[in-house]
Amino acid sequence: MGVKTRPGRSESPSFFAWPARWRLVVAATSGVILALSFTGWYIAVFAWVCVALLLLAVFGARTGIAAACGFLHGLVFVLVSLCWISAVIEVHGGASPAAAIGVLLLIAAAWGVLTGLFTWAVNQVAAKSGSRACLAAPFLWVALEFLRDHLPRVGFPWNLLGYPAAANLALVQLTAITGIFGLSFVVAGYNSLLAWTVLPRTGSVPRRRRFAVFGGVTLILAVIAFAGPRFVPQARAAYWARLAQPNLPEEMVYPPDWYAAHQSDLEEMERISLAPGAHVLDLLVWPESPGPFSFQDARYAALANSLARTARVPFLSGVIEWKRDPSGPASRLLPYNSAVLLDAQGRRIFSYDKVHLVPFGEYEPFPLIHRVVTSVSSEVGGFAPGHVYSVGAFPNGRRFGVFICYEAVFPGEVREFTAGGAELLINLSNDGWFGRSAAPAQHLRMARVRAVENRRWLLRDTNNGYTVSVDPYGRIRARLAPDERSAIDAPYDFRSGRTLYIRWGDWIAWLCVVVSALILLSGRGKKRAAARPR
Repeated sequence: MGVKTRPGRSESPSFFAWPARWRLVVAATSGVILALSFTGWYIAVFAWVCVALLLLAVFGARTGIAAACGFLHGLVFVLVSLCWISAVIEVHGGASPAAAIGVLLLIAAAWGVLTGLFTWAVNQVAAKSGSRACLAAPFLWVALEFLRDHLPRVGFPWNLLGYPAAANLALVQLTAITGIFGLSFVVAGYNSLLAWTVLPRTGSVPRRRRFAVFGGVTLILAVIAFAGPRFVPQARAAYWARLAQPNLPEEMVYPPDWYAAHQSDLEEMERISLAPGAHVLDLLVWPESPGPFSFQDARYAALANSLARTARVPFLSGVIEWKRDPSGPASRLLPYNSAVLLDAQGRRIFSYDKVHLVPFGEYEPFPLIHRVVTSVSSEVGGFAPGHVYSVGAFPNGRRFGVFICYEAVFPGEVREFTAGGAELLINLSNDGWFGRSAAPAQHLRMARVRAVENRRWLLRDTNNGYTVSVDPYGRIRARLAPDERSAIDAPYDFRSGRTLYIRWGDWIAWLCVVVSALILLSGRGKKRAAARPR
């Protein structure tokens, strides 16, 4: 018995003839299960199969149902894996619970639209050939991830498909060639292969041969994943940094007596920063500013100068820099989220102003909706962006790049530092705004991949976790427990080699964009040709 569809569209016998409601259920389920690769127990294997479920829900569906499947998948994925967004907006953004949930739903809906574009495109290709749709799916998936990375002013490449696989020490090495988008392509490709394997009929390839191909690929990946880590080289470190974790409470407004109220906290921070250790230190680091720390404030300037001179090593600290507005009156000062380096004599020798600010947190991406945004929260915006991915130099001449908090999730932007000559990467962050949600762990998992992509040591210093040292192959070599005031002596070194990713950037993502465009244009061309009168 045939399945009724709209005119011009028929249910292909090579696809599963599921009712629309079951397709939507499968799509939503795949989104929930995929989210568990990024939260909870972080079950990485789910990322290798959930997109296949989504593809099977889409193949043979009506166009509208296919797009709805993708939308639903993306919507529930965000609500499960990024539910912390509403808590951050409510607790630290001053928004009402209803407004916080509304913002989360808005983000989830936008994510769903992009995933809906993916399933719509796959569905269009599948109308001609299931095999071609499986072949096209990895290119389309990565192209839309890349679009999410580059959305003007609101790019959000959080929880890309390749990150669960990147937790494996062997698999993550691919990112030194392709960046994280290459690993997303591999995972999406495996999902497509799984979908192709279980389809009832796909062209002239018998199911037995398809299962043989799938089994062979699975075996190769399993061998790499389980045996490969032992062949990953060990990196030696010749330097040591003291990474201080203040664990100061988050405050939306700093009162005039903040320094007096937190005198004991600052004294304890000095003690742990200067305490004798088992290693001769080469660097002292404080994280993204967890207090009213500014070199325009004489109290902090004196504290930082004393720390550098007493430790007798360079001191890198996250601060708020107040600078004159270049386009406004001379008396107007703008705040920048910055990092400043002092030498061992307490002299300021380098500064970096955060380039990629957090949308709706550190700046308003759409000034025209200022009234709407401020009606949700009066704490939105205010920071000015930097414009240069500055590379600094220590007194010994070795070069480093420092990126701040949210910038860690943008692979192409971190690459700007190593392409500019940075031999060491330093990430300053204040993940205290996330509370004890899944966000700090997700943030660390993404930042760790930046070390591998660029084959650089990464020193990551946070206010309350996770403070770590990562070697150029992705091993965490030193770690502080979250939610405690402490410091750790972290190993690091300098490397000047250039990976293929440093040289070529996101070449595989651009390849996917080009191939996806050709796929879609080819489909439109065939439709136009078919519509011409004969």
